[in-house]
Amino acid sequence: MGATKRMTVSQALVEFLAHQWTVDGEIRERTIPGMFGIFGHGNVAGIGQALKQLNVEDPSLMPYHQARNEQAMVHQAVGYARMHRRRGTYASAASVGPGAANMLTAAALATANRLPALLLPSDTFATRVADPVLQQLEQPWDIGLTVNDAFRPLSRFFDRVQRPEQLYSIALAAMRVLTDPVETGAVTIALPEDVQAEALDVPVEFLQDREWHLRRPLPERGALARAVAAIRGAKNPFIVAGGGVIYSGAEDQLRALVEATGIPVGTTQAGGGALNWDHPQNLGGVGATGTLAANRLAADADVIIGIGTRYSDFTTASRTAFQNPDVVFVNINVASFDAYKHGSQLPVISDAREALAALALELEGVAVAGGYAERIAREKAEWDAAVDAAFAPSGRALPGQPEILGVVQSASAPEDVVVQAAGSLPGDLHKLWRVRDPLGYHVEYAFSCMGYEIAGGLGAKRGLLADGDDRDVIVMVGDGSYLMLNTELVTAVAEGIKIIVVLIQNHGFASIGHLSETVGSERFGTWYREYDGEARNFQGGKVLPVDLAMNARSYGLDVIEVEPGTSAIDDLKAAVAQAKASDRSTFIHINSDPLIYAPDGAGWWDVPVAEVSTLDSTQEARDAYLSQQKAQRPLLG
Repeated sequence: MGATKRMTVSQALVEFLAHQWTVDGEIRERTIPGMFGIFGHGNVAGIGQALKQLNVEDPSLMPYHQARNEQAMVHQAVGYARMHRRRGTYASAASVGPGAANMLTAAALATANRLPALLLPSDTFATRVADPVLQQLEQPWDIGLTVNDAFRPLSRFFDRVQRPEQLYSIALAAMRVLTDPVETGAVTIALPEDVQAEALDVPVEFLQDREWHLRRPLPERGALARAVAAIRGAKNPFIVAGGGVIYSGAEDQLRALVEATGIPVGTTQAGGGALNWDHPQNLGGVGATGTLAANRLAADADVIIGIGTRYSDFTTASRTAFQNPDVVFVNINVASFDAYKHGSQLPVISDAREALAALALELEGVAVAGGYAERIAREKAEWDAAVDAAFAPSGRALPGQPEILGVVQSASAPEDVVVQAAGSLPGDLHKLWRVRDPLGYHVEYAFSCMGYEIAGGLGAKRGLLADGDDRDVIVMVGDGSYLMLNTELVTAVAEGIKIIVVLIQNHGFASIGHLSETVGSERFGTWYREYDGEARNFQGGKVLPVDLAMNARSYGLDVIEVEPGTSAIDDLKAAVAQAKASDRSTFIHINSDPLIYAPDGAGWWDVPVAEVSTLDSTQEARDAYLSQQKAQRPLLG
C-alpha cells in the first residue's frame, strides 16, 4: 500500500477538490477555485473545520467565501461557470435540513442551464445514533429518506457518502460529471454529519493534482456529409445559435462560416454574444422574445441549422417559429438528447467549434442567393431602426423599460456584462440589447429564476476577476425579482466586489401583469398594492410605501436615486457613468411605466387560456389563443 494521510472525510474532500484542474486545449484552470458555505450543526464540525484547517495550512488552496442564502451560493457558482465557459465552478456547502433544502431551486437552475455547480448538503446521521436529530425529515414509510433525496431529480449526479471509504469513488464520479459537456449540471454529494467528521487513511495519490480534459468530439463523417448536403440544397437556410457556441468558444468559427456563406443567424437567450449585434448576418434574438427580423426569416427557412441549442419553447415560439412546410433541422450538439430534437434526421453530435470548422471546409464556395441576401439586409435595417426608435428619449416622467435599456446600453462599455433572469426584462433584452462581446450577455432563461440576478451577477464578476478581467457587470432587475433574493449585496460589500445594480421600480410584476392581460385575468394579483379588505384583493390604488433604495443603502452600497421627471433619462445616464467610475458597488433606482412595451417581434408563447369563463376578457383571450394555436406544428423535421 502506498503512502497515506490520516484525515477526516471532510478534510480529504476539501483537499481533493483543491487539486482538481480542468484542461481545455491550452487553457488549464482550477475546476473548483473556492467554496461557499453557511455553517450549521450539520457541517460546522465537518466541512467547516476542514476549511478552517486548510485556511491555516495554505489559504490559497481552497478559499472560503461567506454567503447570506444557500440558494444564492449556487447562483454565484452558476454565474462564475458561465463566465468561464463551464471550465470552472464553485462548491456550495450547506447544513442539514432547511440549509440543504434552500439549495433545491438553485440545483434545478444549474441543471436546466447545463452549467456545472457542486452542491455539498449535509445530511442526518448515517449511524442514526441520535435519531431523529434536529431538522431531520421523518417519513414512516421510508426511514432512510432525508431532505437531500429531493436533489435526486434535480441533479445530474447524486450520491451519499454513507461510509468514509465511499468518498473516493463518489468524488471522482462527481468530477467526471462536472467536467463533461454533455452531463454537466448540478452535482450533489450528500454528507451525513457524523461521516463528515470520521477519519480514514487517505492515499496520498487521491490528494494530488488531477486533470480533467474537456471532450471536444469531432463530427462523424457520415452525419457531416448528410448535413452538408441539406445545407447545400437550401434556398433559405437559417442558423439558431445557442449557448453551446459560447461554451465551446466557437464565436470565431461561427463568424467565419456566416461571412463565407451569408447564412443569417438568430440567437437564443443562452446564445447571446455568439455574434456581435452589428454583424450583417446577426438578426438578433429568435423565438417568442425574438426580433421581427429573425422571426420573419425563421418562419420561411427551409433548413434550420441549430448549433448548441436545446430548442426551448421560447426559441421555437412554442413550435410556431418555423412555418415552412418542408423545413428540416440540422441539429449540431454535443449531446445526442438535443441533437435529435424535433425528430431531426440530420443530427450532428459534435462539439460546436469542431463542427463549425468542419462545415466551413465542406461548404466552401456555397453562398446564399442574391435575393435572400438582400432580404437579410433589409430586415436587419428595419429592425435596427425600430430599436433606435424604442431607445429614443421620450421626455416622460416615467420612462418605459425599452428607453431605460437604451440609456444603460449607451452608457456601458462594449465589454460590459449585463445580467438578468426573470420578468419582462429578458424579453426586452433579447430584442433590444446590442451585445458587443461574447461574454457580454448573461440572461439565465432556462429556469428563469426570480432572484438569480444579484447572486448570478456577483458570481459572474468573480469569474471575470479570476481571469484578471475588471470589466463591469451590470445587473438589471425589477422590483419583484429584487424582493425575492437581494441579500448577496451584503456579500459584495463584505468582499469589496463591485457590481452595478439597476433596479427598475414598477410596483408589481410587470411581465406576469402583461401576460395576465393576454390570458384575460386583467392583471389580477400582479400589482404591489395595499390589501383592499372590502374587495378582498390587491387591485386598489394605494401603492406600497416600500423604499428599495433605502434597503440597498442599509446593506452598505452607494445608492443613486433617479427621481421621476422629464430629466429622468439624462439623470440615469449620468448615474451609470458615475457607477462605472466608482470602485464600489452601486445601486441605481429608477421608476418606470410598466405599460410601455418593446417593439413587437411577432413571437408567440403558448400559455393556455381558460376554456370556459364568466369573464368577457377571458372569453376574448380564449378566442385569440385558439387562433394563434393553429400555427403550431409538430416539427418533425
